[in-house]
Amino acid sequence: MPKAPRWTAAAPGSLLEAALAARECAHAPFSKFKVGAAIEDESGRVFTGCNIENASYGLTICAERVAVFKAISEAAGRIKRIVVVADTEVLTPPCGACRQILWEFCGDAELTLANLAGTQETMSLKEIFPRPFDASFL
Repeated sequence: MPKAPRWTAAAPGSLLEAALAARECAHAPFSKFKVGAAIEDESGRVFTGCNIENASYGLTICAERVAVFKAISEAAGRIKRIVVVADTEVLTPPCGACRQILWEFCGDAELTLANLAGTQETMSLKEIFPRPFDASFL
């Protein structure tokens, strides 16, 4: 299995490159649906994630959550940008569980969806998750 490079700072295009590299590390023997994600914090550090499937499907984890959990475990600052890459014609947004995790830990960060054909779309998390549940309800 290829290893994702260790990224330390984001340069133009490197967040997309990091997500593409992370996608190559995906463990998707059942669905064959590989996804890569990269997030950048306020200091420019980049954290990557890929989807990791399990024979017990409920234990599978998405690329976005892997990237967020790695960032949190490595003391990331405020998250500024997120890139998600999949090999689909129609750009693939984060699933509901990932939207919740992204909102909880990233707030209304910039989200870019991309595919291997080079199509990209950038939006805010609020645009894909307009009425999030968060700590303000507790």
